[in-house]
Amino acid sequence: MNDRQRIYVAAFLRALATGMAGVLLGLHLARAGFSATAIGITISAGLGGAVAALFVVTWWGDRLGRRRCLMALSLLGAAGGALVAFDGAPQLVMIAAAFGMLNAQGRDRGAALVLEQAILPALASDAERTRTYAWYNLLMDIGHALGALMAALPELLQALDVDAATGFRLAFLLYALLLVAGLPLYARLSDACETAGVARQPVSPESRGILWRISALFGIDALAGGFLGASLMSYFFFERFGASAATIAGLFFAARCLNAVSHLGAAWLAARIGLVNTMVFTHIPSSLLLATVAFAPNFPIAAILFLLREGLVEMDVPTRQSYVMAVMQPEERTVATGVTHLVRLGGWAIGPGFAGWLMQGVSLGGPLLVGSAMKIAYDLLLWRAFRNVKPPEER
Repeated sequence: MNDRQRIYVAAFLRALATGMAGVLLGLHLARAGFSATAIGITISAGLGGAVAALFVVTWWGDRLGRRRCLMALSLLGAAGGALVAFDGAPQLVMIAAAFGMLNAQGRDRGAALVLEQAILPALASDAERTRTYAWYNLLMDIGHALGALMAALPELLQALDVDAATGFRLAFLLYALLLVAGLPLYARLSDACETAGVARQPVSPESRGILWRISALFGIDALAGGFLGASLMSYFFFERFGASAATIAGLFFAARCLNAVSHLGAAWLAARIGLVNTMVFTHIPSSLLLATVAFAPNFPIAAILFLLREGLVEMDVPTRQSYVMAVMQPEERTVATGVTHLVRLGGWAIGPGFAGWLMQGVSLGGPLLVGSAMKIAYDLLLWRAFRNVKPPEER
């Protein structure tokens, strides 16, 4: 097994855990008596911990060692998930979520992903780069899909006379085990993946201008994404339509399968119309579709609209990753991917708390409308700012 394959497998295992937590956390906390506001704050706490970890790896990850950082992140995430499994007072659960960088968005966007994305360009040529990211994201979304399906575990265990509370706890202990399973893979990464001991390179003035502009736009998109994470969407389907955990798990399994297939479609489309055009012209329709979910009269129609949206929404992910790496110099890539993800994760962390308040105090479907409008605004601004900034393969 080579380094690229080790990264693929470790990312897949982490995606399984993330996909399962994304569906189950909101339901787990609702069962424990948390309000919508408390659920949103807990999700924000977990993402806040992820922001802190991301800050560390962005500025010191290369010096500390990418391999060592990846192993530490796996251990901390597993410990936090195990603590959340034994739900106690809301304050304790929030602390455990922050400590474990618990990602309840249903998609992995944490510090480990930043390090992996910084490593991958060194393992592929310019011509292979977008396809490498497409396969990376394909495997992760297959993991997200299967993880969402695994969220049916508590209900399956109830059929075996295991009570609901125990079923949810076992599911989060499984989450912890999946993260621990990545340790031996990271431990065997070669020195080709490292730049440890090398001082962090300054970002050139030209790259700095691109980085700050694109990061500001990514922040808008991420804040909108914080309104629309998997746990809050699961809570929406549960409260609005009375959907069961198993039904929601099946829905998110199908959604993640569509996400996975769309990554290869994104690579094919980007080769023909360009990375920025692919990012924008697939993202706008997905946001319009999501807005319609808020008005769906019943669960089957809402599910169909949601799945149509999921077939498009992730096509900007490999193209966005490839684009940022392409317009940066090799020595700037860890900082560039770290800064863009720091901004995105920060937006994700802020959004759920407001979305929970909006759901509880204004309208259950309010976050879907607000988040969709913000995403469309982001797409239009991105196209205007970067349509003429071409990566090497498009020049």
